[in-house]
Amino acid sequence: MKSAEPMQELKDYLEQYPDTRFLETLIADMNGILRGKRAGVEDIAKAFKNGMNLCAATTILDTLGNTFDSIPYGLNDGDPDARGNAVPGSLAPVPWATLPTAQVLLEMSNLDGSPYENDPRNVLRRALQPLGDMGLKPVMALELEFYLVEHDGERFQPKMPRIPGSDLPQGGMQYAMMEDLYEFDDFLTDLDAFCQAQNIPAGAALSEFSPGQFEINLHHVDDPVLACDHAVLLKRAVKAAATSNGLAATFMAKPFAESAGSGMHVHVSVLGADGQNIFAGNCDDGQFSSRLKHAIGGLGEAMPESMSIFAPNANSYRRHAPGNFVPATPSWGPNHRGVALRLPLAGSENKRFEHRVAGADTNPYLVVAAILAGIHHGIENEIEPREMTAERAKLEYEVGVPVRWSEALDEFDRGKILPKFIGADYHRLFSQCRREEEANFHSEIPTKDFEWYLRAV
Repeated sequence: MKSAEPMQELKDYLEQYPDTRFLETLIADMNGILRGKRAGVEDIAKAFKNGMNLCAATTILDTLGNTFDSIPYGLNDGDPDARGNAVPGSLAPVPWATLPTAQVLLEMSNLDGSPYENDPRNVLRRALQPLGDMGLKPVMALELEFYLVEHDGERFQPKMPRIPGSDLPQGGMQYAMMEDLYEFDDFLTDLDAFCQAQNIPAGAALSEFSPGQFEINLHHVDDPVLACDHAVLLKRAVKAAATSNGLAATFMAKPFAESAGSGMHVHVSVLGADGQNIFAGNCDDGQFSSRLKHAIGGLGEAMPESMSIFAPNANSYRRHAPGNFVPATPSWGPNHRGVALRLPLAGSENKRFEHRVAGADTNPYLVVAAILAGIHHGIENEIEPREMTAERAKLEYEVGVPVRWSEALDEFDRGKILPKFIGADYHRLFSQCRREEEANFHSEIPTKDFEWYLRAV
């Protein structure tokens, strides 16, 4: 996304796309779900000039789009407006729309022009500031896993590749099977076109560990907020490409019990004031730089209180189980996909870690905010990490972080690291909202209760 003066960006866009009829304005809520509204072409200048009015509660909704009873936002405060301002560089066409339509990300501000503290983009900016004050600049890229889904008339299931010459599903894991990519070529072709049109820097596509599961890698950028913009827009493009091909796409962390879960992996390196990677080089023991090890140490200490961000809903915790390549303790080491903080094979100048804990169902802005908090905490306090996991080491499943929703929220509330980075008020608000959604979810009586208990109890 290239930055420009907002009104000039709009003028240039309308000159290139003079038939534009609508503008879809988008903003991520607490769950990372894009919400917004569609405006007619005659009204679209508002978002680029002084900002357009938008319900302040838009960023504080539950997964179903409801407001919360326990907080003073929405019904309890008259649902006042804040201002939604176009994010420079995010204006792009919507290729899948029936009529010529544009989209733009919004960032919210209060009526006095100050950043609206409950916008996840602003939460991330606050968390980024301490590293900036140290003269450090994170560079990162996100990888997102998802499933293509179909309905067989009775239940949802992964969209299985077919045995050639038949309509029979192809069984087996078939990891990295190129024929699977060809079978979904129409979907992937549409997705590539959508990403090209919207300046989403999507890279490699991989057929993942289960049939119907894919991973899309985004390119590294030196702006964490922009990296998260790319992630939420990629999710939107994936779902649109799936719909265009008669399918559905889901980023649920664990949509199918018998199949692998879907994660969001975050690759991070950090540049110093001189533009050099501070993770390069070796420390006194000859392995890795001291600041890389300290960052790992800080991430490990922050991980327990960050789990309710990395796993934000009931389904998120179904992904955390033995044998899923989903670590449940702050382990780390080189070239090992069983650890939470993996050090990929890379040259010294590209030395980085891969954070492998968060599900694909998370809010990228909040996940990255928690990661940046851990990095700063570790570097600032020179935190030593736990013992490293050796390459090729066999790992037993170890639980060192909460892997149940209520326990994760308890750990979040006890946390001492995150409030300093995301703000004490937002920390408290996040907990209240997630606890209310957890209570609402568990108040429902699912069909499984009757299957297990109706006859026997």
